[in-house]
Amino acid sequence: MTPTQIFALQVALSLVTYGLAARWYVLPWLERLDLVAALTPLLLFHTLRTIGLVFLVPSVVGGALPADFAAQGAYGDLLTVGLAFLALAALRARWRGALLLVWLFSIVGLLDFVNAFALGVRADIAAQEALGPGWFIPTFAVPAFTVAHVLAVRLLLTRSREYATPRATAGVAAQLKR
Repeated sequence: MTPTQIFALQVALSLVTYGLAARWYVLPWLERLDLVAALTPLLLFHTLRTIGLVFLVPSVVGGALPADFAAQGAYGDLLTVGLAFLALAALRARWRGALLLVWLFSIVGLLDFVNAFALGVRADIAAQEALGPGWFIPTFAVPAFTVAHVLAVRLLLTRSREYATPRATAGVAAQLKR
């Protein structure tokens, strides 16, 4: 097998494994929680995406990677981390626009992965570059983060109506008392 084939196989099998674990164990657990409690661990997990910054550190990845690939991947991850923290704070404080921030985080984070994989395929990173330990980011970490994004999107699509700000909740309570 070529390095590119091994890379693709590892990514695919990691996606399948994380997907099955999410479907069988994580999703049933998340569905028992209220929406904020269910989204919180998914957002917290994404605050660890700073791992992508190692693409900017040649001594970690085994040599300098193509500048476009390294910078876009690293800073795309960093932007996603910032959005995850912002969405997390908004959700926990029950801000009115919190779900919009979770959507923005999810869209930006997923597009970052699509962009990184497109750049990686175009440059044949798996075969042409010395990724060193950085190999495990796209083959092990990115599939886990992708599945966490899919879980967040699923929760947003199926349960967004459950989210209420304190003001909205108080208004409903007042109406029920009448």
